[in-house]
Amino acid sequence: MTTETLPKQSTADSSVGVHVKGYLERVRGGELGALPAVFGLVVLCVVFSVLRPAFLSAVNFANLFTQGAAVAVIAMGLIFVLLLGEIDLSAGFASGVCAGVLAVLLTEHHWPWYAAVLAAMITGTVIGFVLGSLVAKLGIPSFVVTLAAFLAFQGVVLLLVNNGTNISIQDPTILAIANNNVTPVLGWILAIAGVVIYGGIQFWQARRRSARGLVADPMAVIGARVAALAVIAVIAVYVLNLERSRNALVVSLKGVPIVVPLILALLVIWTFVLRRTRYGRHIYAVGGNPEAARRAGINVDRIRISAFMISSFMASIGGIIAASRANSVDPNTGGSNVLLFAVGAAVIGGTSLFGGKGRALDAVLGGAVVAVIDNGMGLMGYSAGVKFVVTGLVLLLAAGVDALSRKRAAASGRR
Repeated sequence: MTTETLPKQSTADSSVGVHVKGYLERVRGGELGALPAVFGLVVLCVVFSVLRPAFLSAVNFANLFTQGAAVAVIAMGLIFVLLLGEIDLSAGFASGVCAGVLAVLLTEHHWPWYAAVLAAMITGTVIGFVLGSLVAKLGIPSFVVTLAAFLAFQGVVLLLVNNGTNISIQDPTILAIANNNVTPVLGWILAIAGVVIYGGIQFWQARRRSARGLVADPMAVIGARVAALAVIAVIAVYVLNLERSRNALVVSLKGVPIVVPLILALLVIWTFVLRRTRYGRHIYAVGGNPEAARRAGINVDRIRISAFMISSFMASIGGIIAASRANSVDPNTGGSNVLLFAVGAAVIGGTSLFGGKGRALDAVLGGAVVAVIDNGMGLMGYSAGVKFVVTGLVLLLAAGVDALSRKRAAASGRR
């Protein structure tokens, strides 16, 4: 009796198969990650592109970045608070207060832009320290503390702008943040550098884990990630480098908006902090189980205070971006729907309202979803009321997915 020799499966194919199988098992177990946000973003873009082809134009593509920048930045800070199972309802008007400080120092006291920006950031950090101390040291629920701050900061913004006046910002550096673009050549350089650095880090981490005998992502999977990022970067830079001005002879309008590399830099920094530092591990530990974290020697109060400080610090940057985009600061800066959209962006992106689960990337993905909804429905001529209803339904859907995924994870023993 003869036996037929079967071809051996390559190690690479086997490892990729194991990786994919493990990922599918995690998804079935409730660990959806950014999958719902990415799926929703793709569906929304396809729908709006079909219904309104102008949605795909270079002008509108650039508008999406500037339109959602402030919300995404504020949401990035809120994620640190949400990871602890807390909430910061004051982030919107905190950004308005910091923007007001910036505008007053620039226009009335004639400070240089860098000093005014630093003062605005310090203001945000101090706000976060006060809020975090009230929550951590006095034990006041974060909902109550930040709701009180939400009301108080509206008054502070009014006082800063003299009860309703509009403070016009004319500093060219501040205005450039949300209104100007980098040169096309610099855009390509930044894109190539970003892809190379990302790929280098991914491959270095995989080799390091393999050398230590730990499970590492297959090289084929890492290569696919790098290739996907490269394709996205090339398409984005190519479209943004197209001429967007209606009269290029008078003024040229092309290049990646300056706010884009700013957001990407913040994303890299906070991703590193959460994933590669002891502080980041402590954030997740406190959010997952505060008592266990305390018994493990983690200073829970310090972690809580620092999370609120980061939230308000990022709110200050969001306020600066908003002031740059509007070319001014008024009583509505940081108000209206800013807070709702920022919280919505974090949750839609995949951050859990129950604490312990979330990434800085969630803010960018969720901010993109919110910006696409607002932008696309605006192109279709829908009123603000309809936009709010749709955004609210999307947020409710995201919260529902989070709750169901947690139940599924608990049932499968993953949490």
